[in-house]
Amino acid sequence: MPQATNSNKKTILLVDDEPSILKLLEFILKNDYELVIRNNAFDALNWLDLGNIPDLIISDMEMPYFDGGDFVRALKVSGFFRKIPLIVLTGSDSVEGLQKKLPYDIGAFVIKPFNPGQLKEKITALLQ
Repeated sequence: MPQATNSNKKTILLVDDEPSILKLLEFILKNDYELVIRNNAFDALNWLDLGNIPDLIISDMEMPYFDGGDFVRALKVSGFFRKIPLIVLTGSDSVEGLQKKLPYDIGAFVIKPFNPGQLKEKITALLQ
């Protein structure tokens, strides 16, 4: 799994349990960003708890065991992680329902399947 390195690239933490989504995200983002890939929210929180602070987090909403909603809540109630920009990926077409379920400062909700160009635009906007 790619780890953050000491370069001038911004670091993005990718969290998704679907290998195909992680591969797609890696393919479209690897040239522009340092990527840290975790296939579940528990591993992502452990990585963060080690003192790692990415510039942005992209997380799936629907994951087994410790789902995206729990992950988002853990981030947003934390004094250390709440300010990290966040993009939530979802298979749900009800973004309004998700916004009610997660009443936190979330940078963007992106419905899967997503347009890679539009995702990159959202990332660029959140990192400025």
